[in-house]
Amino acid sequence: MTKRTNRKRIWGWWFFDWANQPYHTLLVTFVFSPFFAAVATDYFLSLGSAPESAQAEAQALWALCMTLTGLTIGLSAPFIGAMADIAGRRRPWIVIFSLIAFFGAWGIWFMDPGGSNLYLILLSFGIGFIGAEFALIFVNAQLPSLGSKEEVGDISGSGFAFGYLGGVISLFIMLLLFVEQDSGKTLIGLDPILGLDAVAREGTRAVGPFVALWLLVFMIPYMLWCTETPRPRKSGGVALAFATVVQSIAQLRHRRSLAGFLGASMLYRDALNGLYAFGGVYARLVLDWSITQIGIFGIVAAISAALFSWLGGKADRAFGPKPVIITAIVVLMAVCATIVGMSRTQIFGIALTEGSTLPDTLFFICGVLIGGFGGILQSTSRSLMVRHTRPDQATEAFGLYGLSGRATAFLAPALIGIATTMSGSARLGLLPVIGLFVLGLVLLAWVRAEGDQA
Repeated sequence: MTKRTNRKRIWGWWFFDWANQPYHTLLVTFVFSPFFAAVATDYFLSLGSAPESAQAEAQALWALCMTLTGLTIGLSAPFIGAMADIAGRRRPWIVIFSLIAFFGAWGIWFMDPGGSNLYLILLSFGIGFIGAEFALIFVNAQLPSLGSKEEVGDISGSGFAFGYLGGVISLFIMLLLFVEQDSGKTLIGLDPILGLDAVAREGTRAVGPFVALWLLVFMIPYMLWCTETPRPRKSGGVALAFATVVQSIAQLRHRRSLAGFLGASMLYRDALNGLYAFGGVYARLVLDWSITQIGIFGIVAAISAALFSWLGGKADRAFGPKPVIITAIVVLMAVCATIVGMSRTQIFGIALTEGSTLPDTLFFICGVLIGGFGGILQSTSRSLMVRHTRPDQATEAFGLYGLSGRATAFLAPALIGIATTMSGSARLGLLPVIGLFVLGLVLLAWVRAEGDQA
């Protein structure tokens, strides 16, 4: 393969990050999740719950959805990856799961702002999110074929940066042209475009079809440029896939570095996903931000994520992924402590004057750090996984990586849900995230910086 041809494959691979990122930026974090939290809170208020209890019930419901989707993804990913390795092709699986993501996102359009179909819309989002995550597993498995061990960190970081840039642009479009403020106008004072009804919240609900169409359109460069060479199909089907995964898990006891990495990433990625999934909810319920304010916060976070991911890729190439991962975790732990320690009226127990904007400023700074170091953590983790992966078993290996990222994906949402319910506080509900980061950091002690490909 010529250098020019491989460069085109890399650009195609990057375009999948661009196509897929708005699913996370717009739906999981900055538009749909706070909109859902607001609708769910009003719905529980209408059923007679007290204001703080209604907020806690809304956050707990979102936590349940993220828990169930995480379990589904984590338990299924290795087997689906092994089946793809056996079939010798990944692209058909990517197409199928991307279509599931498309229709799941589109279903959000039908959400009733009064909350009458709250659970049905949550089901549509969950199914779509599962499809988006499954597709990403197969795309990640192509990373080892794009460059050498020393190059993949830079490629991965640039891919995340390009994806986050897509997330920023998509969020700009939604805020400027679609999402209604309390006034019924968008951020720049326009009525939602395409004749959308602000009273029925059609501008905000349009985030579902928007994400679906974005995914469909920007998958085209990926499908055209990131080609694959089909490998011989193996016989055995589901039975062989099951046996292969069981054998791979059993062999982890002989691969201390890989086992340590999978265990560490299982915990710290779960903590990070918890931050992403509940950041917008926190801003809505604790700081009482509007969806437009949360969207601006998201733009700041996504821009920092794009820049930091690119810089993280350069740092990965210079120092290797492990020290970069450790640095990112330490920073994110400090950010979590700050978020848990502040509210609209106090910071670490120090009372604030009424109307103080200090919590808003601090949370914006936290958003920069979450976006930036969260992007670094994801891209360098993908790079470190390559150093533990054999090319002929890449999809299965990244299926295990998906398992490690999702096997306990129920844990952060579940712990947040439990802590929220027990404390009756959406703010204190985020406390378990710090513990997950600490445990992940401890397990990294068993991980070899150079991996164990051999």
